[in-house]
Amino acid sequence: MVLPGLLPTSFRNRLVSEVDRWVDDGLRARSIASCVDPDTHDAPPVLELELPGHGELLTHPVLMRLLSDLMGAPFVFHHLHSDRQRPGVTGKPWHHDYEPNDRSEPSLLMVHALHYLGGLDETVGSLAVLPGSHREPAGKTALAHLGTAELPGEVVIDRLPPGSTVLLNSALFHARRPAPGGGDRPRYFVDASYCQVGARWRPVKPFWRRMLARARELELGGEQWPELFADRHFTEYTKTT
Repeated sequence: MVLPGLLPTSFRNRLVSEVDRWVDDGLRARSIASCVDPDTHDAPPVLELELPGHGELLTHPVLMRLLSDLMGAPFVFHHLHSDRQRPGVTGKPWHHDYEPNDRSEPSLLMVHALHYLGGLDETVGSLAVLPGSHREPAGKTALAHLGTAELPGEVVIDRLPPGSTVLLNSALFHARRPAPGGGDRPRYFVDASYCQVGARWRPVKPFWRRMLARARELELGGEQWPELFADRHFTEYTKTT
C-alpha cells in the first residue's frame, strides 16, 4: 500500500532532525554494535522510540487505522529502524524481513511501514517489490544472489514525494535499487514493523525488553493501543547469524 505524502511537512522535518542526531551522535552505530555483539556492547543510551518524533510516528493515527484494517486483528509493535544513507549508497539485494513465530504460523501477518522522509526519485534510488512472493515460504536471503537485478513481474516504486510511506507485507521480497549515476543527496529512511497477535514473535534486538518497557513508560500506546508494547507476545532473544 503506497501512501504518498502521509507525513505532514512539519512532522517530517522533525523526524529528519532526529535521524540526523541518531546518526551523527553515534547512537545508530551503538545500536548496531549491540545487535552484532551484545556480549560486548550495551544498548545505546537513547533509543529511537525515545526521540519524540519517532515515538509519535509509531502510533501515527492514520497509520494505526490502516494497520488495523489490514491486519483485522490486534497487533503488536516489533521494532524500529532509522538511517540517513549517504549519497550514492549502494543497493540492497532482494530479501524479505519476515520473522518467525513460535507457532510457525505463516498466516500471522507481519507488516513493515517504510517511511521515506525525503521521498523517492532518481537522486536517492527506488524500491522494487515482487508481488505474490510472500505466498511461498522462503529464507530471507533466498534471492540475494540475484543482487538488485530486474525480475519478471516486479513493481518499481521510484516517484514518491517527501514524507511518503509504503506498507509492505514483511514476507514480500523487495530490493533497494541504487540511484542512477550514484545519486547526489542522502536518503532518509525510517521503518517500523508490527505483528498480529496470536503467537510469540522472535525479537531482533537484544535490548527489546527495555525498548518495550520504555514505550510503556512513555505511554506511547495511550489507552487505545494497550497491547501494542506488551512483551508477552515475544520469545526470548536469540542471536541470529
